[in-house]
Amino acid sequence: QVHLVESGGGLVQAGGSLRLSCAASGVISSRNTMGWYRQAPGKQRELVATITSSGNTNYADPVKGRFTISRDNAKNTVALQMNSLKPEDTAVYYCRLSFTISMYWGQGTQVTVSS
Repeated sequence: QVHLVESGGGLVQAGGSLRLSCAASGVISSRNTMGWYRQAPGKQRELVATITSSGNTNYADPVKGRFTISRDNAKNTVALQMNSLKPEDTAVYYCRLSFTISMYWGQGTQVTVSS
């Protein structure tokens, strides 16, 4: 079984920064995609950013230029550096790991940006 643990959420003022981290453990294919998704109250879960094991990244338009995703393949970790945060970035952020036909989610971490 695969287990994901997120950390780094919290409360920050608009314009501030936060760094989220996610550590995966278990039996994991070396070829995988890790990513971050978020869900605001009353809204559907949406993509924030993904990164493949070969380093290819993909960002949602609202976060381009402000967020940076990175990973450490040796440690099976993924991080999300969030700069210039806006109140609309407030959401629960979830880490996701996928490979072959499997998909795993973390428990989520709250990010709140005050105006």
